[in-house]
Amino acid sequence: MTETAAQTLDTAISQIPSADALPNGDSTSLRSLCATLHAQIAAFLQEDVPTETLRSVQAQTKKSLEIIQKTLDRYPLHTLSLSYNGGKDCLVLLILYLSLLSTHPSLPPALPAIYIPPSHPFTSVTSFTLSSATHYHLNLDIHSADESPRGGMKEAFASYLSRNTAVEAIFVGTRRTDPHGGKLSGEGFDVTDGGWPRFMRVHPVIEWHYVEVWAVRIYPAPFPTLHTFPE
Repeated sequence: MTETAAQTLDTAISQIPSADALPNGDSTSLRSLCATLHAQIAAFLQEDVPTETLRSVQAQTKKSLEIIQKTLDRYPLHTLSLSYNGGKDCLVLLILYLSLLSTHPSLPPALPAIYIPPSHPFTSVTSFTLSSATHYHLNLDIHSADESPRGGMKEAFASYLSRNTAVEAIFVGTRRTDPHGGKLSGEGFDVTDGGWPRFMRVHPVIEWHYVEVWAVRIYPAPFPTLHTFPE
């Protein structure tokens, strides 16, 4: 990461209050947030929505929830993490993930997550990523690909996993049209290969289309944070 990029990231981080200073920095508030999102998702799925696109969003939401629930059935919560960059796909995934945690028997104060910032970040996007991570109770572990010994996403994930040895599966917001997305399973689960550190990639929004992601941005709950996503 260049000096300018590092300064941009440091500036954005300095502007985000610590979790201890926020009312959402404990497990009780996390459960309350999850319960609210669960109710909003349930109401959305039962709604008679006005357009075919939103009906597609409802269908995609159900498929994504099934994949996330399968993940929660297979893995203890402390072995799960989320690859988060503040993007719209990741936000949809995160909100759906949280909505299924409202009845989980044991919630931590914050959920494990990894953030790999781009080489040339925009301050507004970085600030949004960090503030939304705080709002949604993510324990965001920042790993720069450029600062890895060999530089790259693989090395950033390897570094993260070496420091978080309990993690076995990581939620990713990859869609089918993303680079390498065409090679991923439609079932939502793929073990890493090709020299990547070993973990299960879970991609619940793999079949979402661009128009569906943007449809929820201009629609009310259950995806309110997308309405403030920086242009």
